[in-house]
Amino acid sequence: MRIFPSWQNLPATARGATVALGNFDGLHRGHARVIAAAHAALPGAPLAVLTFEPHPREFFRPDDPPFRLMLAPERAEALAALGVAILYELPFDHAFSQMSAEDFIETVLHQGLGARHLACGQDFAFGRRKGGDTALLASRAEALGMGISLVPALADAEGPLSSSRIRRDLQDGYPERATASLGRPWAIRGIVAHGDARGRTIGFPTANVALGRHLEPARGVYAVTVRLADGRIVPGVANIGRRPTVHAGPESRLEAHLFDFQADLYGQEIAVSLHAFLREERKFAGLDALKAQIASDAAEARARLATLPPSLTDAAIPYKDARITDPAGR
Repeated sequence: MRIFPSWQNLPATARGATVALGNFDGLHRGHARVIAAAHAALPGAPLAVLTFEPHPREFFRPDDPPFRLMLAPERAEALAALGVAILYELPFDHAFSQMSAEDFIETVLHQGLGARHLACGQDFAFGRRKGGDTALLASRAEALGMGISLVPALADAEGPLSSSRIRRDLQDGYPERATASLGRPWAIRGIVAHGDARGRTIGFPTANVALGRHLEPARGVYAVTVRLADGRIVPGVANIGRRPTVHAGPESRLEAHLFDFQADLYGQEIAVSLHAFLREERKFAGLDALKAQIASDAAEARARLATLPPSLTDAAIPYKDARITDPAGR
């Protein structure tokens, strides 16, 4: 997949694509459906996605707590796994935020990208102060010779799938609900950093990863799988939170203990997938009590992971079973 950080001065090979539009935070099953619709409309054209970095919400509300389900490198990898050939990752800055909806359609989509077909969700809004909607997009696209597919939201018994809904599920401690919406377990990805080595002293060494710009899910203990840099998947148990027993401070972090594993992971990038929430974070009377609880948590995590289908615990590549040729995104 080729990534372009601008719509201007593109090579001829990066123009004339069928383009899916959106933020695609988390790249859930509804997003995959939009991308599938773009491909189905013109199967012979290059398949492209247009998105923004940073997320517009990060630009307009920089002091908000981190909320991202997926950072840019993860999103690019997941899009490539879906079969996307071109990613237009446009910088969302002050100048871009002031662009009118009409200019976005004509200057960016038509003149810049030379898009042949567009696809987006029916709630897609764009342009200065979100002044453009899908009715305007459809009208102007037709006038400029671009086709368009408006894709209804994918829904289940709980309602329409959305990134906001997935965030709520994770913050409420329901990673399995997020898995159902995403089509894969949600993961926190980052570089393993040195901690205080306290886990090693009590027999449970951990890989420590800062949450960074990722959403902070419910604080507590999870059954997890960890994808290593070499693609191996290792089961484990993880704590996300502030570690009140050892007075670790106000900043939350992820500490994952990998089962039956011994290797130096410092400086390596790992992805920790959350499968089940086991308990809330709490303070213990001392390290002996904490050690006993971790042993209990580890046993429960092993049991919970053993009940999961292999497709949820051995997938090193997101969406490895996706079929972009199906316009329904099934």
